[in-house]
Amino acid sequence: MDERAIAAYRAAVRAGQFAPQDIAATLGLTPEETERISRTLLGLRLLHPVPGDRDTLAPASPDAAAADLVGPAEQRIRELQQSVSGTRSSLLSLLPVYFESRRSRNRMEAFDVITNISVLEVMIEDFGSRCQTQALTVQPGGPRPPHLLEGARRRTLERLARGIRVEHLYQHTVRSDPASTAYIREVSAAGAEVRTTDQLIDRMIIYDREIVFLPEQGELDRRPGAIVVREPTLVAFLCKLYDQQWARGTVFEPDAEETTAIADDVKRSIIKLMAQGYKDEMVARRLGMSVRTCRRHIAEIMDDLDATSRFQAGANVALSGALDEAAGRPHHGEPQGAAVGREGAGA
Repeated sequence: MDERAIAAYRAAVRAGQFAPQDIAATLGLTPEETERISRTLLGLRLLHPVPGDRDTLAPASPDAAAADLVGPAEQRIRELQQSVSGTRSSLLSLLPVYFESRRSRNRMEAFDVITNISVLEVMIEDFGSRCQTQALTVQPGGPRPPHLLEGARRRTLERLARGIRVEHLYQHTVRSDPASTAYIREVSAAGAEVRTTDQLIDRMIIYDREIVFLPEQGELDRRPGAIVVREPTLVAFLCKLYDQQWARGTVFEPDAEETTAIADDVKRSIIKLMAQGYKDEMVARRLGMSVRTCRRHIAEIMDDLDATSRFQAGANVALSGALDEAAGRPHHGEPQGAAVGREGAGA
């Protein structure tokens, strides 16, 4: 609709009909322009043939034209909305059947192997959203990427707001990572409990002490998925393993003054792994730190032991009894109870 078409429509309304010759003469239009305007007004349903005289075109009101033009589309939209609502209601009515059947399946199936990462992420999110009492996690490997922490922050704060107890177990190396420290500070203020330790066995997520997610093992050609464990006896065993790791952990309060006990704990672990023959790369991986940081610690240990080579460091470690301390054994005939008492006092 341009200005000339609007003017032609106005003239037709005043005259009671659209007479092409009169319209052309009134507005100074060419026959071609008059024909174009006529087609436009007919297409918009603002003109319609007079019943019994199809050569005469009469103007229609805009509301009648709108009803004629978009009415069928509106009717289809209403029908589609009704269809969508009906389909949604029918599907949602099956939710009780789904949850009851899944509970029955969970009781029958010991575990599932989930190799599709997208499916796995949906499952973790789903079980986490339905968690009722506890969400326990073990996160080895040192600091986590900031983009993963952002998603974890949202989920953790939501669970804490629902009254869920949240426990995170990390390795000591997260204490020096700014992103991890910022995340732990925020969730701790909301009620989460966080501890760190020198070494962790593997990643683990536990919901309500009823279901456990473990990482899939042995896959080298693709990103590993997870094992979903439901069998009660196996779940109880994994929960006891978690509790033991949690008991060994040291409370992490980001704003509290750091003690030398954590650094000593890391160095003892490095000594123990070196004594077992692990290379720098494997030591770093086991302790969740970079190889560069690991080598810096090793250099400090060798300096403390006044050693110029690893062989000499090993000999000095054996003579000093540091290896016994790393392994938790008494040194130079010290009674076992004394060693336990010393370690307990330092925990």
